[in-house]
Amino acid sequence: MSGIQLNRLLVALNRIKQHGYIPICKQSTAAQSKKEPEKIEVFVDGKPVQVEPNTTVLQACAVAGVEIPRYCYHDRLSIAGNCRMCLVEIEKSPKPVASCAMPVMKGMRILTDSPLTKRAREGVMEFLLVNHPLDCPICDQGGECDLQDQSMAFGSDRSRFTDNEFSGKRSVEDKNIGPLIKTSMNRCIHCTRCVRFGNEIAGVSDLGTTGRGSDMIIGTYVERLFMSELSGNVIDLCPVGALTSKPYAFTARPWETRKAESIDVMDALGSNIVVHTRSGDVLRILPRTNDEVNEEWISDKTRFAYDGLKRQRLTAPMLKNRDGYLVPCDWEDALSVVAERIGRTGSGSKMAALAGRFCDAEGLIALKDFMNQLGCETVCVEERFPNVGASIDLRSNYLFNGTIAGIEQADLVLLIGTNPRYEASVLNARIRKAWTHNDLQVAVIGPKIDLTYPYEHLGDNTNVLNELTSGKHAFSKTLNEAKRPLVILGSSMFERPDATSIYASAAQLSEKLRDVSAKEDKEWRVFNVLHRYASQVAALDLGYKPDFKSIIDLKPSLLYLFDADEGLIKREDLPKDCYIIYQGHHGDRGAQIADAILPGAAYTEKHAIYANTEGRAQQTHLATTPPGKAREDWKIIRALAEVCGVALNYNDLDEIRDRLEEVAPNLTRMDSIEEANYFKQNVELLKQHKTSFNNQPLTPPINQLKDFYMTDSISRASLTMAKCVKAVEQQLKSRHTN
Repeated sequence: MSGIQLNRLLVALNRIKQHGYIPICKQSTAAQSKKEPEKIEVFVDGKPVQVEPNTTVLQACAVAGVEIPRYCYHDRLSIAGNCRMCLVEIEKSPKPVASCAMPVMKGMRILTDSPLTKRAREGVMEFLLVNHPLDCPICDQGGECDLQDQSMAFGSDRSRFTDNEFSGKRSVEDKNIGPLIKTSMNRCIHCTRCVRFGNEIAGVSDLGTTGRGSDMIIGTYVERLFMSELSGNVIDLCPVGALTSKPYAFTARPWETRKAESIDVMDALGSNIVVHTRSGDVLRILPRTNDEVNEEWISDKTRFAYDGLKRQRLTAPMLKNRDGYLVPCDWEDALSVVAERIGRTGSGSKMAALAGRFCDAEGLIALKDFMNQLGCETVCVEERFPNVGASIDLRSNYLFNGTIAGIEQADLVLLIGTNPRYEASVLNARIRKAWTHNDLQVAVIGPKIDLTYPYEHLGDNTNVLNELTSGKHAFSKTLNEAKRPLVILGSSMFERPDATSIYASAAQLSEKLRDVSAKEDKEWRVFNVLHRYASQVAALDLGYKPDFKSIIDLKPSLLYLFDADEGLIKREDLPKDCYIIYQGHHGDRGAQIADAILPGAAYTEKHAIYANTEGRAQQTHLATTPPGKAREDWKIIRALAEVCGVALNYNDLDEIRDRLEEVAPNLTRMDSIEEANYFKQNVELLKQHKTSFNNQPLTPPINQLKDFYMTDSISRASLTMAKCVKAVEQQLKSRHTN
């Protein structure tokens, strides 16, 4: 055996030993499972670093504070190792090593700044630039392009290309994959991030590769739509300008925009975002990393519906004239007329208020205080909740108690009457992640739908839920064997006539499973409600009633609609002389039936608190000012109360948040979750309820991609979302549909 062969054998044996395939010393299996793996010492440019076993060389360099250039590698995607930009020199290695794919070994000496490493990087960069077009002046990626940055930092300062007979750079036809993503495939460097995202995160295999080497092409093979609710994330992943935002094309350079960190309100997850603005206009919305909520993904509705903030906006107060038309007026006139009408109504028992999906906590507490001081107790939210057991008196009854990040620790998820793919797209990606990496088992009670991962379909009948609760169903054994199960109940089920029975059965089933899982983890929470409205949890925390039908039964003389645009209460449901006040930011369904309109601010135009479905309080920040005469919601209510002679003891944002802390202190503790654990008490009360189901299937309202895009007043006003609906409808008619 030669010296080189012996050296390679020793290296291989050492690697096997470090990965734990050969026990270093004789220990019991139990002791080994409890003992944390011993850290490995490696040297990065002579600096000793302690890292976990199975850490890659690239990750070890990051721990040492050394940046390794890369294109194909991404923390949340599988390792491809095909760009070769991350090459580093390792002592005793015959050639440079791809650091993203190479695991560390004990005593390894990594050289990230050696002449060999520099030459390797410069060579890779030269090959990438041979076929890359000189599009930087007209490329939307300019200013935030990895190829630009790494060419400056790690590339050569001159070109060695002297082939005068060169026939031209590689040319690739651009693909039309929908109204959201603009393709410039001449710029593609074949990192395959977009392909891996589609296959691994989004669960949609529309993107792929054809050909080999420089002839390789990334696309959809036949021209078709990229059918995913998370498709826009490939724009962030693309390290060059091959995939850019089509609505944002040629709009601005990144250094021209102002950035404000904020929270998304298109669903109840509270995804963290960054709002980019210029001259008072929202130009684009990008994700902000938060591993507890959205990781670094956002849905297409979150990312692209921002153009709806410019259309159908209410920019001035309006009052209905004698001819029945709404006409603009000044704030003074609007407030005095509304206050006079409130005074004429007299008793607060003939008043009611209804809050919608976009209401912030400050506006909610201001409206409730105002209506309560007028003597009105009928203050409701649009989304319903069953009035059974402890109902909304206990927070654990209506929260996503297991937390979004807790999905990754679960070993079984039971979905009841919900389609998380379209109700909470990023949460669905988290479930898929757990299924991919942790062998999560998923079961569904509802229709057969494409969730992007396999699941066990138990049926769509309420009898299935009843049998699971009683333990008679065939799947009950699997449920009882789960160590960390999660039961996720969709809030759309609360609209059904038998909502109380569905809720009671789901809660009782969850408590039975919690008793079993307590042997493994006493703090594990099984029962979860997946809300759809961003305002719902904060409204319930503040004491709003989740029953809009009580307003119809009351037959009020005055109705205050606060961002209520779902059209649940129609004009014909109310007395003819009922005076309707609408406060909101879009001329949508609520404004159509109003007698007076008070224009409010959208979520990008105010400092406001929202609580997501797990009860996590987060706040938006002012990115742009409200258009025209529109004002922040709580300020409008505060001014109206002043005109009505009602005292609200807060005059600025700090004071109203002090009031929030008095009523619901959890809403002022940012980015934290107030634990709620009253499941047993609720189940004891639920025992008094006799379940009575109807024969309707447990079908959530949105089961197709075309219904996902336009679900609220902002997205209904968005031209981009309308284009998405049209594109999906055309794709469904195509013969190339999956």
